[in-house]
Amino acid sequence: MNATAGQAEVKSLADRFGVEPGMVVMEMGYDDDVDQDLRDVLIDRCGDLVDEETDEVVDVVLLWWRDDDGDLVETLIDALGPLADNGVVWLLTPKAGRPGHVEPSDINESAPTAGLQQTSTVNAGKDWTAARLVAPRAARSRR
Repeated sequence: MNATAGQAEVKSLADRFGVEPGMVVMEMGYDDDVDQDLRDVLIDRCGDLVDEETDEVVDVVLLWWRDDDGDLVETLIDALGPLADNGVVWLLTPKAGRPGHVEPSDINESAPTAGLQQTSTVNAGKDWTAARLVAPRAARSRR
């Protein structure tokens, strides 16, 4: 694949993530293994990413998660704190066969326990898969 095609693929990924200019995107779980191309495209789209110490209400949480990162339920609950009522958590996990791979069943069990439901999964680069997690409509109306 040539560089232009690769850039177009990453840009369309930013579209699939639903990130628009002016949105506040919080990043959690950053480490040296994240997909830098994806981060760059999201930063180009919305500006700097904020970290979990932010006092802002955020539209999107970008959560990089690996199998040995601890308790996924607790981290998802932490991600909900600053999230807007209609916000989205993108849970990025290493693909199968990559170090830190998270079994889909772990996500399927953890998300509802944290008060989230998975709506879709997308290929988020060479090494990462992203699961879109949202609060169920009934829960959003109670928040």
